[in-house]
Parts: sequence; C-alpha cells; structure tokens
Amino acid sequence: MIDQTTIDRILDAAEISDVVGEFVTLKKRGVNLLGNCPFHNEKTPSFTVSPAKGIFKCFGCGKGGNSVNFIMEHESLSYPEALKWLAKKYNIEVKDEEETPEQKLQKDERESMMIVSAFAQKYFTRYLWSENEGRTIGLSYLRERGIRDEIIKKYELGFCPDAKDTFTQAAQKEGYKMDFLEKTGLTIKRDDWVRDRFAGRVMFPIHNIAGRVIAFGGRTLKSDKNVAKYLNSPESEIYHKSRVLYGIFQAKRDITRLDKCYLVEGYTDVLSLHQAGIENVVASSGTALTPDQIRLIKRFTPNITIIYDGDAAGIKASLRGIDLVLEEGVNVKVLLLPDGEDPDSFARSMSSGQLQQYIAEHETDFIRFKTQLLMKGAESDPISKARLINDIVRSIAMVPDAITRSVYIQECSRLMDVQEEILYTEVRKIKFRDNEEFQKKSFREQSRPVQPTVVPTAPVKNTCEIEEREIIRILLKYFRHEVFEEEGEDPGETYSISVGQFVLEELENDGLRSDNELINKMLDLFAENLESESFNPAQFFIYHSDPQVSQLASDLLAEKYIESKRWKKGGAFVEAEDEILDILVPKIVQEYKLRKVKNMLADLEHKIHEAAQANNFEQIMDLQNQHINLKKVAKFLSEQLGNRTIV
Repeated sequence: MIDQTTIDRILDAAEISDVVGEFVTLKKRGVNLLGNCPFHNEKTPSFTVSPAKGIFKCFGCGKGGNSVNFIMEHESLSYPEALKWLAKKYNIEVKDEEETPEQKLQKDERESMMIVSAFAQKYFTRYLWSENEGRTIGLSYLRERGIRDEIIKKYELGFCPDAKDTFTQAAQKEGYKMDFLEKTGLTIKRDDWVRDRFAGRVMFPIHNIAGRVIAFGGRTLKSDKNVAKYLNSPESEIYHKSRVLYGIFQAKRDITRLDKCYLVEGYTDVLSLHQAGIENVVASSGTALTPDQIRLIKRFTPNITIIYDGDAAGIKASLRGIDLVLEEGVNVKVLLLPDGEDPDSFARSMSSGQLQQYIAEHETDFIRFKTQLLMKGAESDPISKARLINDIVRSIAMVPDAITRSVYIQECSRLMDVQEEILYTEVRKIKFRDNEEFQKKSFREQSRPVQPTVVPTAPVKNTCEIEEREIIRILLKYFRHEVFEEEGEDPGETYSISVGQFVLEELENDGLRSDNELINKMLDLFAENLESESFNPAQFFIYHSDPQVSQLASDLLAEKYIESKRWKKGGAFVEAEDEILDILVPKIVQEYKLRKVKNMLADLEHKIHEAAQANNFEQIMDLQNQHINLKKVAKFLSEQLGNRTIV
C-alpha cells in the first residue's frame, strides 16, 4: 500500500499537460490544449486537456480522467502501478510494503511479462559491460561499428551469453517463472529441451512509448549463413511489432520540439543518426511500414521524412511506404541514399554537419521523388509517361485533406506538364470508385443474415441518466455555493443553505436512489463530506482512487453547460449559470423527480396490464389507486417546472 501522504505528493506533482505531453503533441487552444487522441484513430483532433481542471477528455471516444487515469489507460496499469509510474517520473520516493509471494502470483499476465522483460534488459546490459564475454565480443562489436558508449548506454544495449540456457537459469534463480520467459520469447522450451532464444547475440531492447521494455532484437556475430542476422521477439501480449517503432521513447521529445520525424529501417540506422545529432529518428524495426506505426508518429508530428537505402529493395519499399503515409494524412518527404548506402553507413561516412546539410538539400516531396525516380526512360515514351502520371494521381487521391490534394495537383501539373483540370478529373474518378467500393462492401456486410433479437415485453425503464449526470455536475461545480435561505425558529431569523445541502436533502426526503450504483456512490460521498469545510468536490472526485469515479467527474467537468432553448426563445437574455442557481438547481431536482415519477407510472401501467391478464381485480384496484396518486404528483411537478431547464 502507498501511504496517502505520498499519493498526495504524486498527485500534486503530476501536472496533467506534462503527463499527457509525454505521449501526445498538444497545441494551445484557448485556455485548453488540443491534440490527437492516443486511444483511438482520429484525423481531426478531439482530445482536450484542461490544465486548470487537471483533466483530459476525448470527445471522440469518450475517455477522460486525471493524470493517473491517463497512465492507467495508456499503459494498462492498475491504480497503484500508475502512481508508481508517476512517482518515478517526478523522482518521488514510494515506500511500499514488500510484495509477498502471494501478491506476486496475483500480478496480471501483462505486467508479469513487462517485469520479466525489464529484468532481461538489465541482465543483458550488465553482461555487456561487466562480463568478459560481453566486453570482448558484444561491446567490441558495437565500438567497431563506431557506436559511442553514451549511445550504447542511452539505448540500453546488451549481450546475451553464448550458451544453451545461461540467461534462463539466471532468470529462474531470481524467481522469474518459465511461463513468462516463454511468453515473452526470451526462452524456447520443447518438452525437456530448453535454450535461450538470443544466445550469443548483441541485444537491442525495444521500448514502448513510456520507456518500458516490451521486446528485443538480437544480432548474431557469427558468419554462418544459416543463422538469421537479426532475430526479434515473437508477438506477445505486450509486443505487437506492427504497432511499435524502435527508438520512439528516446526520440519523442525531439520529434515534438522539431515538429519532424525521420523514419529509417533498422536498429543501427537509428543509433548512427542519433549519434550524428539527428535525435528525432525512429525505425520500423525491419518490418514493412504499417498504418499503426504512422499513427504513432502522427501523435507527435504530422511531418515525416522517410530515409531509404539506395538499392532496389529500398526503392520498392519507398513507393509502398509513401502511399501508406499519405493515406494517414501526414506530410511526407523522401530521402533516397546513394546506391549501396544505408543510413548507418552513410551517417558514419561524414560529419554531423555534413549529414544534416545533405538531408536538408536532398529530401524531397513525394511527387518530385516519384517523378525523378520513374521518369527515367519514360520521357520519350507517351504510354510510360501516362502510366507514371496515373501512378502519381492515385497517390494524390489517397490524401484525405482537400487543400493538400490541391497543392499536390498543382505541383504535379507543373512537373509533368499536364493541365490541372485533367488531374482534378482523374482524382475525382478515383475517389468516386473508392467510395463506390466502400458502399458495396458496407452493403454486403449489412446484408448478412443476423440472429433475431428478443424484444422484451416489459417497458424499458428510463435510467434518468441525463438528469442524474446534471445533478452530479451541479454538485461538482457549486456544492459550497450558498444560494438559498430558510426561515429559522425565531421570527425574522434566516440561515443560508448551500447547493449541496439543498440537493442532498431533497433526494433524501423523497428516498430517491439511482439505478446506477456509480451515481449512488458519488451522492453518498457528497453526503459524507457535507460538513467538511476542507472538502473540494472537483479535486476530491477527479483524483479519486476509483477510476470510474474520476472518469465520470472528469467527463462532467469537461462538458459545457447547455442552456434550454426555451430560455433563449424570442432572443431573451440568458444569465450565466452561476447567476441563476437559485432558479436552476430546484428545477433540475424537480426534473429528476418528474422523470422518476414517469418511470414509476410506466412500471405501474405494465403491472396493471399483467394483473388484467391474470384477472386479479383486487390487485388492479390497488395499482390504479397508486397510479392516480402518482399522476397527481406528476401534474404538480409539471406545473412547478414551467419552462424546462434541461435539453
């Protein structure tokens, strides 16, 4: 358990924009910050951070909460684990009880795999620097490649002993279970046969965006052609290679600062460029570029320069990668290195200044790149030129933004000497065909036979979600506001009543409880703190240890108050919300009561119908009397309400 004093220190230090800014590029928008949501794919930013309230809210997927909730959601951590993550970020010491063997067993599978991977990284790194085999083989190789010690340490490189199962034995001796060694791919087990997957390889730990090790790449130093030069961890619960970029943790700050990302293919490409002063660089880890990897970069910058090898494979990869990047709405430039060079060798062949100058002078937009690349031999061949133009137009059609498409069309028209109108016509044809195919696919999916659903005969009760959320929102914002007065026992004596006291007493007097236990829990917490002068509702609920509580509080505080259309009717002046609380709060409570009464009436009508079918006339009379009385209550509340306050 983490003591409350430490939790308070962590929450005070964990400024929401700083925490979210580790993972999302945020831009100022009024008093708030705006960015692309890290929890779902979106092209128009709807992810908002409010530094003043200490919350985040995505109006696209609905996720929201405080800094702890963000880390819990993003890193798939529990509440205590997210607190420890933040404590580490802000150098806050956490005094926690030592885990018992039983508690270790209770760790979920994903976290256990993370812990095993972290141990492996520390083991391989220590072996590289401290053991004779690691220094003479692994460290010597890295230094021969020109990689400096500070880069080796920054990327936490290591070496796995060149033996059957030395690492596996060391891990088991430290208490790590074979089950998780297998699931992370660190150990291969076949019946009674066990061996280390990466034996004798230089190790490249792969970090997730938060800096936790999730997988490894290992390079063999043997010349045997039957042995794969590079070996990666297999797919697992914590590692999906299509969603990961090597070096993203080390590069994300510079990508944001420089508003640009360089994308290469391999591990050593990243290390060499980083060493040459280009620190905003990541690698696709030897896999073909994927949409998920592009979206990961897009969270930090919309500008990507892809650096490819100068051989035929590099050219083919460049053409495939360009269309993928364009489709995600990213600004792409391409740098094709001289034939026979890769980013690693090229970066080591010149000084840092020369390299940066070369990149600046030779990176080019995709139209110019494709034109120069494919135009060779096509200048005098009309058919080949037409094929090239069609290829470029197909790429332009993938760009989602109309203005960007227009700019690309103008550039293509100038370079290829083709009228813009013709290019516009071709782009429209392509987009029309794509849209037609999409509609056909959607129609086919919708036309598939589905199992019939059973329609319940009983009426579906209104859960009063709108009214209940509005009551909680009002309590969060105005709990301590004293806007009501009541007469005392003595003549002329009055005393003030707060919004919180008024609402809670009204609900208590009528015995109103929600069908939603989360709402009940929050109302109970409000009631428990009614007499506490130090109670700050917004802070209390936003930083509550129950993620559901903090999520709901953050959602409600992120929402804007919506005035009733009837109040605006005829151009009438509408006061600010806090200026009409004496009118607004009673009406909201009455709206809630009326909704509850209507639900009760619907329930009674259903029971009367059932009693009639059963010919239970005594029950019918009793239910009808209840129905008449409730109708009177509903009428009274409706008359009291007059103009409605909730849309």
